[in-house]
Amino acid sequence: MMRLTEATPQEIKEQKMYLDMGLTESEYEQVQQILGRDPNWTETGIFSVMWSEHCSYKHSKPFLKQFPTDGEQVLMGPGEGAGVVDIGDNQAVVFKIESHNHPSAVEPYEGAATGVGGVIRDIMSIGARPIGVLNSLRFGELDNPNNQHLLKGVVSGLAGYGNTIGAAAVSGEVEFDPSYNGNPLVNAMCVGLMTHDKMQKGTAKGVGNKVIYLGLKTGRDGIHAATFASEGFSEDSESKRPTVQMGDPFTGKKLMEATLWAIDQPELVGIQDMGAAGLTSSSSEMAAKGESGIVLNLEKVPVREAGISPYEMMLSETQERMLLVVEDGTEQKFLDAFKRFELDAAVIGEVTEGDTYLIKYEDEVYAEIPVESLSEAPVYVLEGTEIEMVEHTYDYNNEDLNAVFEQLLNHPTLGDKSSIYQQLDSQAGANTVQKSGFGPGVVRVEGTNKAVAMAVDGKSRYVYADPYNGGKEVIAATFRTIISTGALPLAMTDCLNYGSPEKGEVYTQLELSTRGMAEASRVLNTPVVSGNVSLYNETETSSILPTPTIGMVGLIEDVNTLADRDIKPGDAVYIIGETGMDFAGSQIEKLIDKEIKHTTRHIDLDVEFARGMDLRERFINREITMLSPIGRGGIAIKLAQLASQHNIGIEATFDFDGQLLFSETSSRYIVIAPKGLDIKDAVEVGELTADTFKLTTNTVTIEQTVKATQALWEGAIPQWMTSAE
Repeated sequence: MMRLTEATPQEIKEQKMYLDMGLTESEYEQVQQILGRDPNWTETGIFSVMWSEHCSYKHSKPFLKQFPTDGEQVLMGPGEGAGVVDIGDNQAVVFKIESHNHPSAVEPYEGAATGVGGVIRDIMSIGARPIGVLNSLRFGELDNPNNQHLLKGVVSGLAGYGNTIGAAAVSGEVEFDPSYNGNPLVNAMCVGLMTHDKMQKGTAKGVGNKVIYLGLKTGRDGIHAATFASEGFSEDSESKRPTVQMGDPFTGKKLMEATLWAIDQPELVGIQDMGAAGLTSSSSEMAAKGESGIVLNLEKVPVREAGISPYEMMLSETQERMLLVVEDGTEQKFLDAFKRFELDAAVIGEVTEGDTYLIKYEDEVYAEIPVESLSEAPVYVLEGTEIEMVEHTYDYNNEDLNAVFEQLLNHPTLGDKSSIYQQLDSQAGANTVQKSGFGPGVVRVEGTNKAVAMAVDGKSRYVYADPYNGGKEVIAATFRTIISTGALPLAMTDCLNYGSPEKGEVYTQLELSTRGMAEASRVLNTPVVSGNVSLYNETETSSILPTPTIGMVGLIEDVNTLADRDIKPGDAVYIIGETGMDFAGSQIEKLIDKEIKHTTRHIDLDVEFARGMDLRERFINREITMLSPIGRGGIAIKLAQLASQHNIGIEATFDFDGQLLFSETSSRYIVIAPKGLDIKDAVEVGELTADTFKLTTNTVTIEQTVKATQALWEGAIPQWMTSAE
């Protein structure tokens, strides 16, 4: 094997090539100490990807330790490809959320497609068959042609992969804000179903057991993608851009069936997706978890073209690949089966005694590393910058609130998302009970009366305004969405999207928001079972808003409780929860003030939990016909969305000033139910009508036909996308 492009250990050190690979000066010195010598080219590359932020979480680990990860229903928490939660009767749901932000900024179609593919493989490597896919997306405003291009490409990528592999896209959320210009966020979540006995772990153990490579042949795509995802975008980003990974959903479907077959075999020891950092991360992590050594013989790796070096093989992020460890002597059984699945497979190594991570090519050693050191990257505790909170007094009563209403409802963040969701197949598997559009996704557990509710949400403006309480609100908002189906919230997964932690304010946002999130997950009894961290989401001029995204699942014991829920004229409209002057991070603040004030947001988690549990019981008992949380845009926008979605009129009267129609106070719901409903903290404000949308307050009345309301809501995104290329 010729190594013409590779530098010697001395050249790497003298020319400081490790800096371009992503290692800092101190990290390179630590590698020298671990090895007792200067690392060679392949070893430097291996350490650089395994110690990247994307793979090691070296700036976020101290904060992740705050999260509760145990619970009566938790079968497997963080540390594996996905979390597993019991739903009774020997069944479990498996779920995780992942980011693919940097790749989607570079190549939106493939970035989104491979993001979906990767999280699906995480689910199936545990032993589950996917039953639902969700997405949480962030883009800059759609008056920018590049943001239109990114939205179009990302949605096409989600559809192109998810629809082909047959994963039902059942829910999601999308927000548009200038902070995401040039740095869109593409977070994909997958939920799967399995029986307890199928649960697998990514472990390599048992001396002599064989390592099998399965899936697409290795190419040069995605080399150093993990490092690329661990830094912000700058002028020289183009020169460092890796070759974009490309998804292959047709192979992905074969790989899913082959993986689920393999998990049924008693001779399987462990299995893991080759995700970020590819063969390097999967093999080293499996060996570390198994407290074993491992040797890989890279000349046996299936490759797409001649001349791919060991360095490239180890760092490639070619998609649709799995790594398996099987009992010694049974490898041919697996190879024969994988041939029937029409997939490339090869025995490329074995488990060894000790703790050495040994990489060879035609008997030449390319890397020899203590395996534990790769999963023990240095952890950094930095100094944050105090965020000065101000108690700002908001007054929007002098604004033209009718114009405010129309502008907000017609904004892509608050408008109808059906132009996005209609491109995604929501019925794959034929068990979807409730799909994207208005509320969480609900998927029936085949052969039972159970269903799984699943939702994803993010509240970046709240987190920026008040990181600590905003962190609580992200989880509480997702909790309310699950409650709205009558489901019992079980557990959550998180995707922490922030700018550079090396900037004081961003580090403080991360510190305070995760503290609030940890507190909320305890009080609301939704432990964290999996997750992902994506930092350095920024350009040369600005960071994104802090955007922790929460995915949550809940259990509906009897899916029939969702049947016959039609709302009709004459039904009463109730507001649950008091409305206050909560405008920090709100949509009306964005529209009028153009900036987010660092003003305290208020939330009582005990009230949140008690109210949610009470409303859930009333929904199940059919005292309530419809339950809908009030979120972005406040009461006015939620009622307008409801009227537009269901093509029904609403007439309601409120004993407060008009600006409070747009307040975004936490812990509130809209309830549709018969008149005379007796619920604590509930106020009957009006009723459903045939064709008039009318909200009356002490200072202003908003009135128009339902058709006019629908036109504003439905046109929010299409009015911009018609000008996309």
